[in-house]
Amino acid sequence: MTRVLVVDDEPQMVRALVINLRARTYEVDAAHDGATALRIAAARHPDVVVLDLGLPDMDGVEVIRGLRGWTRVPILVLSARHSSDEKVQALDAGADDYVTKPFGMDELLARLRAAVRRAEPAEDGADDVIVETGGFTVDLAAKKVGRAGKDVRLTPTEWHLLEVLVRNRGRLVGQKALLQEVWGPSYGTETNYLRVYMAQLRRKLEADPSRPKHFITEPGMGYRFEK
Repeated sequence: MTRVLVVDDEPQMVRALVINLRARTYEVDAAHDGATALRIAAARHPDVVVLDLGLPDMDGVEVIRGLRGWTRVPILVLSARHSSDEKVQALDAGADDYVTKPFGMDELLARLRAAVRRAEPAEDGADDVIVETGGFTVDLAAKKVGRAGKDVRLTPTEWHLLEVLVRNRGRLVGQKALLQEVWGPSYGTETNYLRVYMAQLRRKLEADPSRPKHFITEPGMGYRFEK
């Protein structure tokens, strides 16, 4: 059973989320501030976190960074903040998706399911291809990346983006197709997501992120992975 940690300081919002999630057989824990959220996450190991950014004791971005220090759990942000800069800040800190308030419960649940799917381990018998470049290795079956003899920690969304590009290595993957594959069918125009996550992959994997050799941008078109 999938365990969800809901983090929000609005009691009515928490109640609505808990009722809707439990009605769909999710196990749910709730926290009303950032410190409690981090403590529950460490103790209960949720499968996905639904996080409001406007918390009473700390900014939600700090919670994201605290979680990313030790876990790759999918993080779905809920916030009344609508500016592109704030969305990018949350995504850059390690969030996997961003939903602005007010929102439809069906949309939120669909995005939550997508986030959980992205984090699921590969099925037995899945493609066991290992792709090696001059600087890092991608194990598609184990969902692991190694660089200089050490594992590289990727979030579920970073991994999914990398996986799509690596499986299509040498071929251009269009922006819309990449967005819809990684984030879902309603994300065809959210190109800022791609800019943020491609920058993160380059920082983690390219020898010189400012002059990438493996994650190539085709301006206005899409991205291509080259060995």
